[in-house]
Amino acid sequence: MNKAIKFTSLFVLFGLLILIRFFEDELFYDPYLTFFQNDYLYIDSPRREVFKVTLFTSLRYLLNTVISLGILYVVFKDKSMLKFSALIYAVSFVLLIGIYLYFVVNPRQEDYYLFFNLRRFLIQPIILILLLPAFYYNKIKT
Repeated sequence: MNKAIKFTSLFVLFGLLILIRFFEDELFYDPYLTFFQNDYLYIDSPRREVFKVTLFTSLRYLLNTVISLGILYVVFKDKSMLKFSALIYAVSFVLLIGIYLYFVVNPRQEDYYLFFNLRRFLIQPIILILLLPAFYYNKIKT
């Protein structure tokens, strides 16, 4: 893959992540978006449909995961690294969605900070931000 195609691919993939973030209100059902902007200081947990919010959070995680795996492949071109990353994403999803569901079903004001930060791992590509430098460091060390 020549440099022009590589940089164009990365530009498109990072652009997709930005578009997901920019259009999150239109694309996904998530009553916690506005709740955590300011409302958590004044009201209890917002009304929500547990199945729907879990489904849309999972969809957003899946979209971010597929795009993130694409970015990792374009950067490193290593299928074993891609498989390992997919495993990390899968295990992370199972663990995070279980804890997320606990907080959605049992909202307590003293848990909002932990819930807010846990939710970020599901709706934002934070795992990519962790994996890119880790794999880069591993690549230069070997």
